[in-house]
Amino acid sequence: MIDLSMEITDLLRRAHNGDADALETLIPLVYDELKRLASKHLHREYAAESIQTTVLVHEAFLRLAGKPLPECENRAHFFSIAARVMRRVLVDLARARRAAKRGAGIEAPLAELPGLGAQRDDKFLALDEALERLAAQSPLKGRLIELHYFAGLSTEEAAETLSIPVYTVRRELRLARAWLHNELGDA
Repeated sequence: MIDLSMEITDLLRRAHNGDADALETLIPLVYDELKRLASKHLHREYAAESIQTTVLVHEAFLRLAGKPLPECENRAHFFSIAARVMRRVLVDLARARRAAKRGAGIEAPLAELPGLGAQRDDKFLALDEALERLAAQSPLKGRLIELHYFAGLSTEEAAETLSIPVYTVRRELRLARAWLHNELGDA
């Protein structure tokens, strides 16, 4: 029996090359893990009441399917991309709600979902901006935060994905967390 991780990697390569059947086969294999990832996103960094896990996963799938699937080196790389897309969905939602509250007149269907208020959106957007600054200063730290916290990879999986030692991952994650804490303060 083929290892599921290897099967997912093969399907990702085929889907990247335009094989629609591969994408259809891939979706059920990754769907539950994407829902778990979405749930972690919502409970850790955002208001779970603002958007349902299923809605977040479906919106991410729509965004991924709306253009050619990026080339994925492996399963972990795919989940990293999916985590980034989910984060973008949440950022767009927070920005749309902020704009709608200010009366910008933007038509944004996701902005109509109930939220916990502008303060929650502002904190989430501050986190996103801090993560962007971190990634600009240190691409490795930004990538590790993305892999570990957003894609849910263990330090060992992140090390394997980036082909670096585990102790480097641990050190860089500690430094990244300290940098983010300093940037965000109590937020």
